[in-house]
Amino acid sequence: MTDYLKLTAYFDERLRHGDSFVSDALLDLYGDNAIATSIVLRGISGFGPHHVLRTDQTLSMSENSPIAVAAVDEAAKIAGLAEQASQMLTRGLVTLERAKFGDSGPAPDAAKLTIYVGRQDRADGRPAYRTVCDVLHRLGFAGASVFLGVDGTARGERRRARFFSRNLGVPVMIIAVGTGQQVAAALPELESLLQEPLFTIERAQLCKRDGQMLARPPALPAADGRGRALWQKLMVYTSEADLHDGAPIHRAIVQRLFDTRASSGATVLRGIWGFHGDHAPHGDRWLQLVRRVPVTTIVVDAPERIAASFDIIDELTSGHGLVTSELVPALVSIDDGERRGSTDLALFDY
Repeated sequence: MTDYLKLTAYFDERLRHGDSFVSDALLDLYGDNAIATSIVLRGISGFGPHHVLRTDQTLSMSENSPIAVAAVDEAAKIAGLAEQASQMLTRGLVTLERAKFGDSGPAPDAAKLTIYVGRQDRADGRPAYRTVCDVLHRLGFAGASVFLGVDGTARGERRRARFFSRNLGVPVMIIAVGTGQQVAAALPELESLLQEPLFTIERAQLCKRDGQMLARPPALPAADGRGRALWQKLMVYTSEADLHDGAPIHRAIVQRLFDTRASSGATVLRGIWGFHGDHAPHGDRWLQLVRRVPVTTIVVDAPERIAASFDIIDELTSGHGLVTSELVPALVSIDDGERRGSTDLALFDY
């Protein structure tokens, strides 16, 4: 079993580093260092430490979309780049999260399985991401969401989406939530279907499923035994068609978190395919009035603020949604160059 790290940066699309956009500078860094995989995802709404709301609802508020850039490789390799990556941002958030590759070891009650494939990859004669979702659905996973990147690296090679192109090499990320036993059952089957796949497995707690409360996020201390800060992440998986009081749930969550200042930030990503619960995998289709693609709302903050954010999310997901909680062992928040947090990894068992 190999120890991996996932380095994720959240920031505004137009943020610059020198003569380049930060997203391009990060991908240059990851390409130069032959990082196993990285992906740039353009968000549809959110806000960050500076508390400026971005949304695709209006043209003026969508001109500087939130961006999430994730990079995954062996722990030593990513740890060596984390500080360099965080210094490229003048405003935003950088997190480091532990993951495993291969055998997940003792099966946890819930786990997050992330699968990285290419847009052009096929399995059983179909797009690979669709075949993967069918396998996960058949095995009883709580949900899976597929996200198409606009840039990234695959096996160390840069893959950029272009306007006049089929974009066959653009990376695709599939995030699935299931039990440890389901993950163990899925890996051999997916390995036989996919060419040179990259999987990571992370521990997660399943808090809500289809609106039903299963458990609150664990109450974590502010720091580990060495004084290194602990952070938590909530991920809320819904469909764009899921509503609360007539508004899409993801918009209601972001607006409430923004208005109450319960959280330091949130980012919403729109998927292209997926499923939650017993619903069959699906995405957009021709001649439909309402978009049915998955959306994922991500909130990362200190444990005491996560508790307040979860209360809001719990209320707004009373009838729909899959909600998970994860430990984030390192975080750096940057606002106008002022840094909070560290890329040093905390160590805490829960």
